[in-house]
Amino acid sequence: MTMELDWSCGELAEGLRCYCAEEFFLAHEHWELVWLRLPEPEKTFLQALIQVAAAFHHLQRGNRQGAESLLRHAQRRMEPLPDVFGGIAVEPLRRQIEERLSALEARDMPLLRLASPQIQPARTRSSDVGVPAKRGFPSGMTNKGSYT
Repeated sequence: MTMELDWSCGELAEGLRCYCAEEFFLAHEHWELVWLRLPEPEKTFLQALIQVAAAFHHLQRGNRQGAESLLRHAQRRMEPLPDVFGGIAVEPLRRQIEERLSALEARDMPLLRLASPQIQPARTRSSDVGVPAKRGFPSGMTNKGSYT
């Protein structure tokens, strides 16, 4: 049985807000505070999200190699997860990470123009086996990190 992660308040929500605002280092810091206390498999999942945030922090600083390495680690951690885990839509995130890795490897785009993958709370149904329904973004927040 998996633990419910609440993305609507606290450090998870603040980290998500920072991530959506492209404040990747701060997102990493908020999520790390939660990561330290989590049991498995949630710990590995959140570690993957932290690595995605850290990868895009590296890109902001011009470190392509560091970003590629962190995205690969995050990708490996997400491979065994179901399409929805910890309240997050994992499958679209995996696809976006693969797309970003391909773009980095092809070196066909300036680093600062490479958009970060969207981390989106999942829209779950009660029929989703083993995945409790989760809340979405904090009240009024869009998936672009701004408030409506």
